[in-house]
This record gives sequence, structure tokens and C-alpha cells, in this order.
Amino acid sequence: MNLAQFPRRRYMQGFTPIEKLNRLTALLAGPEIYMKRDDLLGLAAGGNKTRKLEFLMADALAKDADTVITCGAVQSNHCRLTVAAAVKEGLNCRLVLEQRVPGSYRRYASGNNFLYDLLGVEKVQVVAGGSDVNAAMEQLAAELREAGRRPYIIPGGGSNEIGALGYVACAEETLVQLFDLGMDIDHVILTSGSAGTHAGFLTGFKGCNAHIPVAGISINRPKEPQTDLVYGLARQVSAKLRLDNPVSRDEVAVYDEYVGEGYSRPTAGMVEAVRLLAESEAILMDPVYTGKAMAGMIDLIRKGVFCKGQKLLFLHTGGSPALYAYTDTFFGR
Repeated sequence: MNLAQFPRRRYMQGFTPIEKLNRLTALLAGPEIYMKRDDLLGLAAGGNKTRKLEFLMADALAKDADTVITCGAVQSNHCRLTVAAAVKEGLNCRLVLEQRVPGSYRRYASGNNFLYDLLGVEKVQVVAGGSDVNAAMEQLAAELREAGRRPYIIPGGGSNEIGALGYVACAEETLVQLFDLGMDIDHVILTSGSAGTHAGFLTGFKGCNAHIPVAGISINRPKEPQTDLVYGLARQVSAKLRLDNPVSRDEVAVYDEYVGEGYSRPTAGMVEAVRLLAESEAILMDPVYTGKAMAGMIDLIRKGVFCKGQKLLFLHTGGSPALYAYTDTFFGR
């Protein structure tokens, strides 16, 4: 693979660390658990979208954009980081927020919603859950073009074949680190949502002939549609990289038992996982993505799917600012 052929901005210095979770490993009495700390990436409070935005913002700049437009839920980590990347590049940023849970948008809410404002977002448009957010972004872009502006649309989660290159790069980075550490892992566990991270990481491992399985914990869809989404994007990324051995559908592993009532809706397992990581490792997870993914990994260990003698690598994709919008959940109010 030759990632150098694609334009890229740099919002991080060096590699994010791989950390052994000694206390969590002991508490679960199962496999050795390691964590790739992408919550420590650059831009405002970090997270996995930073890697995607390195490629997406480079493409926007190459197309002479003056404004970026993206979408997400009302507490979207992706929207926070897109505004932050726009600030770094001197671009304007507009957001289309989908109120997926009725009544969940509050103008003066904490968490990511507060950070949009603090970072200087140009405008926020809120639409009802189930709206065609892509059409809303296209309409906004048309209005900006009519006003003489040069908009660039970034899809939800930064998850297209350009953004997913960030996690192809992460897969390469991880393999270099594992080699330097002299460590062979048995499985990678990560969050599977808009699919860019899952598809990119899986494609990166495939392109490097790593032969390490990657399991995605779905946070918003049943297994079959989520598998289709990841596989479809992985094929696009494979084509962009001109891989001779693209990802096959049977290499896409998705667990869907941890979604609960739906995207962003709390589960008891998520609350337990977030508290357990905070109390055992002083690591903050987020309630929408990594909290549910960690809950899934913990349950799979307890069920014996992953067992003693194995080494697991959990990819922490960040998102902790969203915790501050969920205090009622954790205080039981």
C-alpha cells in the first residue's frame, strides 16, 4: 500500500500509545487486554475522527474550499473535531445535527454541544430524527455556492473512502508498534458505527497481510446491515488503494448484542463498562461509542469467546466530552 500518494494534513505528533490494562485484565481473569489510545489524538479533546480528518481536510483544501459542512447527532464527536480541524485550517464550518432521540437537542447543553460553540462553529442546523441529512447538507452547500462560497461536504463520521484512509494508516502504525514491542495479538476489538474506522482498519490489516481478526461492536445497527455497510466501504477503500486482495465479506465480524434501545441510548452494560474503566485504569470512555464497545468486549470475555492465554487490543476511539451530557444517567436520575 502507498498512502503517500494521498494528500494529508497532520493533526498529531507521532504514534498514539499502546497501553496494557493490567488491573482490568486481573479483574476479568481472562485474556491480556491492551488498548490503542486514539482518545489521545490531536485537535480539541481528540478521538478517531482526527485521523479521518487528516485526509478529508487535505482533500477539501486541494479543492479550494472555504467552508466545510458535516452532520451528526446532537452530541457528535465527529462534528466537534470537524469544527476543530476547520479552525486549524482557517475555514468556516457548518453543522447539520440530527435529533435522533426526540427532545435531545438543547442549545446550551454541555459536552460536545458546548464545544461546537466554544470552537466558533459558523452555524448549526437541527433536523428531526430520520431526516435525510445528506439532502440537508446538499441544500446548504447549494445556498453557499449561490452566495459565492466554496463548500466541501464531509459525510457523517467522516466515513467515506477518503476518511477511512486514516484507519488504514492506523493499522500500519499499530503493526509497527506491535513489532517494536515484540507482541503478537490475537484479536482487535473496535467500535463499529458509521463504518470508516472498522472498514479502514480491516483494510489496512488486509493490505499488510497481517492475518489478525478485527471484531466490530455495533452501536447502532443489527448485524447484517452493519456488516453490509462495513464491507461496502472496505471494498471502496481497497479499490482506492488498488489492493490485489480486497477484504471479503466473511472477514467482516460484527457483534450487535450491545446496541440496546438504539444509538446513543444508555445501557446497563455501558454504564458498568464506563465506571469499570474509570475506577480500574483511570481511562474515560464515552457513553455512545466506546462505552458500548467496551461493554461488548467485557461480555464476550465473560462468555468465553475471548479467553485466558489470548492477547486482545481494544481501539479506544475517544469521545469522552460526551460524558458530560450524560451525568443524569450515571447518577441514576
